[in-house]
Amino acid sequence: VEALQRALATANVAADAGALVAGDRATRVRAGAFLGTPAEVAELVVAVRDGVPIHLRDVADVALGPDRPDQYVRFVHGPAAADPVPGAHPAVTLAIAKKPGTNAVAVADAVIERFAQLRGIHVPDGVEATVTRNYGATAEDKAQTLIHKLIFATLSVVALVLVALGWREAVIVGIAVVVTLAVTLFASWAWGFTLNRVSLFALIFSIGILVDDAIVVVENVHRHMVRTGGDLARLIPAAVDEVGGPTILATFTVIAAILPMAFVTGLMGPYMCPIPINASIGMLLSLLVAFVITPWLCHRLLGGKGHHGESETSAADRLLPLFRVLVGGFLEGPAARRRRWLLLLAVLVLIAGSVALVGTRDVVLKMLPFDNKSEFQVVLDMPEGTALERTAAVLDELAVALGEVPEVTDLQLYAGTSAPINFNGLVRQYYLRRGDHLGDIQVNLVDKAQRARQSHAIALDVRPRLTSIAARHGGRVKVVEVPPGPPVLAPLVAEVYGPDHAGQVRVAQALRARFEAADGVVDVDDSVEAPAREWHLRIDRARAARAGVSQRAIVTAITAALRGADLGYLHEPTARYAVPVRAELPVAAQADLARVLDLRVRGTAGLVPLTELVVAEPATQAPSILHKDLLPVVYVTGDVAGGADSPLYGMFALFGDLRESEVAGQRLAQHLIEPPATPYDYAVKWDGEWQVTYDTFRDMGLAYSIGLVLIYLLVVAQFRAYLVPLIIMAPIPLTIIGVLPGHALLGAQFTATSMIGMIVLAGIIVRNSILLVDFVNQEHAGGVPFAEAVIRSGAVRAKPIILTGLAAMLGGLFILDDPIFNGLAIALLFGVAVSTLLTLVVIPVLFYAFAPASVRGR
Repeated sequence: VEALQRALATANVAADAGALVAGDRATRVRAGAFLGTPAEVAELVVAVRDGVPIHLRDVADVALGPDRPDQYVRFVHGPAAADPVPGAHPAVTLAIAKKPGTNAVAVADAVIERFAQLRGIHVPDGVEATVTRNYGATAEDKAQTLIHKLIFATLSVVALVLVALGWREAVIVGIAVVVTLAVTLFASWAWGFTLNRVSLFALIFSIGILVDDAIVVVENVHRHMVRTGGDLARLIPAAVDEVGGPTILATFTVIAAILPMAFVTGLMGPYMCPIPINASIGMLLSLLVAFVITPWLCHRLLGGKGHHGESETSAADRLLPLFRVLVGGFLEGPAARRRRWLLLLAVLVLIAGSVALVGTRDVVLKMLPFDNKSEFQVVLDMPEGTALERTAAVLDELAVALGEVPEVTDLQLYAGTSAPINFNGLVRQYYLRRGDHLGDIQVNLVDKAQRARQSHAIALDVRPRLTSIAARHGGRVKVVEVPPGPPVLAPLVAEVYGPDHAGQVRVAQALRARFEAADGVVDVDDSVEAPAREWHLRIDRARAARAGVSQRAIVTAITAALRGADLGYLHEPTARYAVPVRAELPVAAQADLARVLDLRVRGTAGLVPLTELVVAEPATQAPSILHKDLLPVVYVTGDVAGGADSPLYGMFALFGDLRESEVAGQRLAQHLIEPPATPYDYAVKWDGEWQVTYDTFRDMGLAYSIGLVLIYLLVVAQFRAYLVPLIIMAPIPLTIIGVLPGHALLGAQFTATSMIGMIVLAGIIVRNSILLVDFVNQEHAGGVPFAEAVIRSGAVRAKPIILTGLAAMLGGLFILDDPIFNGLAIALLFGVAVSTLLTLVVIPVLFYAFAPASVRGR
């Protein structure tokens, strides 16, 4: 090898030697020429024996050909492809990413257009190109769908006001909503948010609460008009002033409930941030619109309105007998006190029954539900040491099974390399997957509008067959879906810590057996590498020294034989890059170590066979040792499919199992929140989706608590009492009666977006309570008996409360079909419906029973 390298280095030389100056002219001189063709390389003289030159072609086969492949990428059409072509086709994947701040839709369209322009110029006609993933089109589709839903939600709220109050009031509310949305979008842009799925969902569900202020103002102006009549210029300020205080307070209570969510930490923080920020900004701007634009519109549009149709006074009078029955029986009379206690007991039973739905698993807890994507990924791990071609063959067999799924449009198979990075790869580091034993399959499905099954159902269906195929070849396969929220290493992760790596491996393997035996746990794997054989070639240094052969020469020769050695470069005139001249044994010879050791190296006494200098010893490759936070760790991973379909239940089932028994002869300490403080005892730290769930719900629970404290302080400042705010906030637990049974009724999981809905409900329900209590105070201050004022509060305020509740429910109705945000929609729909109806009874009764003497005695 060294002789060949010297021969090439000395022969493959060319340089500008200078210039000849004569006759007033300078003529440049170029000395030598680079090797440009395989024939020139073959004619290279590498040695001379007895005056006879020995050419390279005499001692080696010289051929121009491709490098030995270290990866395979193939493309396979599925049964749902437009024009399927059978077979697996060699492919190259081009992945294009956008820069921050640019529009994904515009970038994707520009890339597709530019590629079309390259056809026939840089892309030959025989090359077929398929767009396998276009997140720009996905973003465009979702944005357009959500924009349409935003428009429909706005029109629905306007139609609600049209039916309840009239067309003029509907126009006023519609203008207020449009102005509020326009200004909110501008504020969101100024804040730095983009128009994406989360921000659009925030606007859609906020429609109901953004319109509340305008509805309350318009409804009260409308009520004053038909009740008293007169000059609008005098009537409107009085009507706005009457609801101004409670409206301002109610708006800030909603903001106080929502805004702390902006401080959620961890991976979910940036994901959720647009929801509280956009909603809070929108609420502030809606308050300004309600007090500035809405009164002006009332003056302009309601000035010519006559007293026609059902009056608000007659509507309140019609509701008054109903509230005398519903509420009056709890206020006065010999049995009123007993009825109040029975009402309290009934409410507590309903709350306890609703919470029990979680314990019975009628409501399943999960971080986020699966989204209906048009893709999923199959990750194959063969035992370490598996040949690349074997991995490719297993991928082909998996592709045959996937090719029988009717929803599949195409597959991309990657052997020895990773698929282009996707959302999962951010945390799972799939982009680092390199090696002969590793493979990926990117599975693309038809658009969700063209298939009946969701992507999660398809993934569940194919997993058993794929797992069986991989296991038959000694491999492990994982069906990986695109997560709806921040990705994790795996949904179910156990981190094994201990004083020595061998012990960690034993514990991890025993723990893996527990995973595999657990009900519903699938895709079980660990980070323990399979034992891979290797040969240690021990060099006899003494014998090599006597033969005049250096250890470097021996290592260089063996490396060149197996891996190849670049001896120089071929400079073809048409080649874009220099082509290396590589020396290596034929592929067939590389499979036999004996043939490799038959090579000879030059010593002082001539050529010496490597077999005389090297002793081959079989060995096992040293395993990789992973570290987390500088501590050695072994991972055991898995997923949960079927049944509860939530990793939390699988994790806690395993947690209980490990707490009652030993693992590999060890009693393991288990940690849920923090890793073990010391690495000198064997321990398990549970991670994965549990950790993200805990961090998110911890922060959201803390935000909920802070919101309640802020609401209490705001109400204290308004009513100047410490007990009244507790009465006003008492209905907050009533939201549970609607939220959890609503999830059970629709078979939905209680997720992080459901928790967002409950937080929003706290602000909405307090708004209703404030309107009722403020009305009681105003009526009682005007001379109405306290009990009568309590009864009348429900009859008079029922219409604006129900209108604002229906508006909030309409905002949730349009996101009910979304797999991710349907938890938020269910919370709004059922929580608002049940808690609003209960509030109209519970708040008047509680206020009558526990109102301070200073309030009663006015």
